[in-house]
Amino acid sequence: MEIDQWRREYLQGGLQRDDLADDPVSQFRAWLEEVVKANISDPSAMCLSTADAGGQPSQRVVLLKGFDERGFVFYTNLKSQKAWDIAANPKVSLLFPWHFLERQVIVRGVAEPLADADADAYFSSRPRDSQIAAWASHQSDAIVSRQVLEESFESFRQKFDGQDVPRPEFWGGYRVEPHAVEFWQGRASRLHDRFVYRALDDGEWQLERLSP
Repeated sequence: MEIDQWRREYLQGGLQRDDLADDPVSQFRAWLEEVVKANISDPSAMCLSTADAGGQPSQRVVLLKGFDERGFVFYTNLKSQKAWDIAANPKVSLLFPWHFLERQVIVRGVAEPLADADADAYFSSRPRDSQIAAWASHQSDAIVSRQVLEESFESFRQKFDGQDVPRPEFWGGYRVEPHAVEFWQGRASRLHDRFVYRALDDGEWQLERLSP
């Protein structure tokens, strides 16, 4: 396996300053619409990077569940590794790896907990089995077997039979307020196009082209 020889050219297109919106949220929305039109699985999947109090980074794929001018939203178990990391160090990064369009978007910002009302509203919209699974799984804890997990799931299924499943107090969401958003478009000969929006103190955005 000559992995060091695996390569290809990026030829789908380019990115110019005139192509870009005035703010990163509008630009992200435009690119996400193109991803959805491409009919690719999990268009909202993103890699969330966190670091614990000692500086050890961790990464995992989660799903984007909303975005607007205030930031990018995701939900999780509040006793998971990612939640412990955010409690110690709220600075995070999001990566949208849209390789099929030869694009990436990187968001750098600070994760803030969502209000209970927001978490309640989203939790109530989830499929019932997903709601029950939130109760059954102590995310990131070690377990002796899958059977233990399935038994826990069945126990909570019976507990909530015939009633609405309430949101666990240990389940909620975060909004990542961005201070920088980078848009990357692959180009031939590794001369990629990179533009980054940086938040200014007055609420405006500064747009810069970066060297590849």
